[in-house]
Amino acid sequence: MDNTLSLLGIAGAMAVGAMSPGPSFVMVARTAVASRGDGLAAALGMGAGGLVFAIAAMAGLQAAFLAVPALYLAIKGFGGAYLIYLGIRIWRGARQPLNVAPADSSGNSPRQQGRGGRTFLLGLATQVSNPKTAVVYASIFAAFLPREVPLVLALAVPAVIFCIETGWYAIVALALSSAAPRSAYLRYKTWIDRAAGGVMGLLGLRLVWSAVRGGH
Repeated sequence: MDNTLSLLGIAGAMAVGAMSPGPSFVMVARTAVASRGDGLAAALGMGAGGLVFAIAAMAGLQAAFLAVPALYLAIKGFGGAYLIYLGIRIWRGARQPLNVAPADSSGNSPRQQGRGGRTFLLGLATQVSNPKTAVVYASIFAAFLPREVPLVLALAVPAVIFCIETGWYAIVALALSSAAPRSAYLRYKTWIDRAAGGVMGLLGLRLVWSAVRGGH
C-alpha cells in the first residue's frame, strides 16, 4: 500500500506540473496546428524527456547539482541559450507561410509523414533544456519515495512519468490539430508566432540571467 501511495503522490504532483504552461506547451501547440502527426511526435519527445529526467532524478542528479553548483549553472545557461535560439527561430519565421495538409471529412488534418523523427528530437531537446525540471523531479521524488526504493517502484515511477508527459501533450496536440484552432492559428499566424517566440526567448533569458547571477 505504501508503494501505491508513493506512486499516486508522484503521479498527481507531476500531472499538475505537466499541465503548467511553459516552453514545452508552446512547442507542442505550435507544431500540432501544422500537423497532427508532428504534434504527436513532439508529445512523444516530451514523454521521452520526462523519462530522462525521472531516471536522472532517481539516480541522484539533485545531489550532483548540490555537490557541483557550477554544473547546474552551466546546464542552466546552455538550456537558456537553447530556448533563446528557438524563440528567435519562431519569431523570424512568423511571416513565412505554413504548409498545412487539407482537413479530412471530420475536420482534422491527417497525419503527415517524413518529419516525425525530427520533431520527436525537437520535443525531447525542448523538454530537457530546462535543468530546473530535474530539480523539481528530484524534489518530488524525495518527498514521496521511501528511503529504500523497491525495484517495482523504481520501474513503475519512470513509466508513469512517461505516460503522464506523453498523454498530456498528446491531448494538447489532438485538440490543437482540429479544424477550429488550426483555422484561428493560420489567420493570426504572424502575431501568434511572435508571441510564442517572445515567450520562449524571455524564458531563455530568465534562465541565462539566473545562471549569471549564480542561480538566485
